[in-house]
Amino acid sequence: MIDKKEIRRQYKQTIQPMGVYRITNTANGKIFIGSSKNLTGTFNSLRFQLELGSYRNKELQADFTAFGKEKFSFDVVDYLEPKEDPSYNYTKDLEMLEEMWVEKLKPFGDKGYNNIPNHT
Repeated sequence: MIDKKEIRRQYKQTIQPMGVYRITNTANGKIFIGSSKNLTGTFNSLRFQLELGSYRNKELQADFTAFGKEKFSFDVVDYLEPKEDPSYNYTKDLEMLEEMWVEKLKPFGDKGYNNIPNHT
């Protein structure tokens, strides 16, 4: 007999692939850089929001609507390796990794959909 509670518990404890992702508009070359603790889930959510017309980045949403979903690709630019400690909080590590890629790729203005960070 299958123990559904045990399967659910094991799934919740399984670390999902996490890291920095890129959304690319292949029609104009603009990119968006983001990070996630669950890349698969984030890609599914982003596609759903964009297709629904409800994504919070208005410029990216407008281009997605104008060019169509076939002109956008989703890929991972860097993975964050899991730690031995199952209670480790990856938030800061992901923020730093994302900042590094944003600095490297500079996805602002004509090159992308990210907002320029204000470092105070």
